[in-house]
Amino acid sequence: MDPLLLVGIFIILFAVFTVLKAVRIIPQARARNVERLGRYHRTLKPGLNFVIPYIDRVYPMIDLREQVVSFRPQPVITEDNLVVEIDTVLYFQVTDPRAAAYEIANYIQAVEQLTVTTLRNVVGSMDLEKTLTSRDTINSQLRGVLDEATGKWGLRVNRVEIKAIDPPKTIKDAMEKQMRAERDKRAAILNAEGQRQSQILTAEGEKQSRVLRAEGQRTAAILEAEGQSRAIDQVFQAVHRNDPDPKLLAYQYLQVLPQLAQGDGNTFWVIPSEVTSALQGVSKAFTEALPKSAATREEMPESSAAEEEAAKAAEAAAEAVADAQQAESPKGPRQLTQGAREPAAFPDLDKKPTEAER
Repeated sequence: MDPLLLVGIFIILFAVFTVLKAVRIIPQARARNVERLGRYHRTLKPGLNFVIPYIDRVYPMIDLREQVVSFRPQPVITEDNLVVEIDTVLYFQVTDPRAAAYEIANYIQAVEQLTVTTLRNVVGSMDLEKTLTSRDTINSQLRGVLDEATGKWGLRVNRVEIKAIDPPKTIKDAMEKQMRAERDKRAAILNAEGQRQSQILTAEGEKQSRVLRAEGQRTAAILEAEGQSRAIDQVFQAVHRNDPDPKLLAYQYLQVLPQLAQGDGNTFWVIPSEVTSALQGVSKAFTEALPKSAATREEMPESSAAEEEAAKAAEAAAEAVADAQQAESPKGPRQLTQGAREPAAFPDLDKKPTEAER
């Protein structure tokens, strides 16, 4: 093979390699630093870029997008001397590729160590209970310290989140017991309040029931009294309207006498001396023609029905006389005693009413 041909092929390949090495294509949201003769020259932007081969040195790409770094759990001592393990997550972004490459050797490791030290300072001034309930406070303090410290490194810390806070196992058991006791306490309080409300409502219901029952009884008593009053008034008005004579009252008295003899406990009772005269007067009144009362004075047709009623009344009077005579005999089932005249019982049986009384 001709040596000149080999030299030509070598030159061509070298030229192609040089051209390829001089052209650099940078993706979007990426950046590469260029050193010329050992010094920083420039930063390649996204797109097509040209460099001088063998003179310019191009460093690896730097990601300009927001990055998420999760650090392993770190032991931290709280103010009350309890060791807790805190797992953190860091969100940051490279804003200056030159500073990120030349101001710090390894910015990821630097951010991790800075996060751990800042976290220990912040949590060391809090007790366990405050640490568990103050995540937002811890996050804001961490973000402020990290953002200030990493600004000169070309980094911007957007957010710091505490992923987990793990206290010791004994503390977890104690916290679970405390939570269980608190829940039992709240349950007992709610149960007591429910019983108290139930008793209050029951007492109020009974009170209202008694009040309504008393009002009903009062209303019923008032209505019953009004009814009795009206009945007595109507009877009284009817008696005065019909203008009864002593004979009618004597007949009513004789109708009550058999009721007085009823009952097992009635072994002794007194018949006034006026009974015989009253019976004679009633018998004479029913055997003779009845006078017309004020109520029946206007119309009282003479018919057979009136005669039958008079006959029945006469028979009832005769039976009452016989019963009274039998009661006066000493052989009766009950012991009868003829009392003295009792002017207060029926003082006006034989007395005829005056015109004014009628």
